[in-house]
Amino acid sequence: MVHNYETVFILTPVLSEAQMKETVEKFKGIILADKGEVVHEENWGLKKFAYPIQKKTTGFYHLIEFKSSGELIKKLETEYKRDEKVIRFLTFRLDKHSIAYAEKRRKIKLEETKS
Repeated sequence: MVHNYETVFILTPVLSEAQMKETVEKFKGIILADKGEVVHEENWGLKKFAYPIQKKTTGFYHLIEFKSSGELIKKLETEYKRDEKVIRFLTFRLDKHSIAYAEKRRKIKLEETKS
């Protein structure tokens, strides 16, 4: 059964712009290779942590909203754990309220970019 998911991961701050984009594309590729569909993607940029993680105080945040079967989540999270560029990650299934909120948030962002 296909569900909506949202995954947020934090990449190490020592990456170049090209390395960061390459890593994001790798994870999007994993989703697409398993017949998933990327619905939305946001690069939140470099942000400061509330506390040090792995002796780092900042990291590149990235969000991917996608549709897929539940089996993909295990594969995706295994890849997050294997990749040394990933500091932290969180993937969760969206319920109907979260899906509505995400769509509303996307519309607001779209309107902001138009004006």
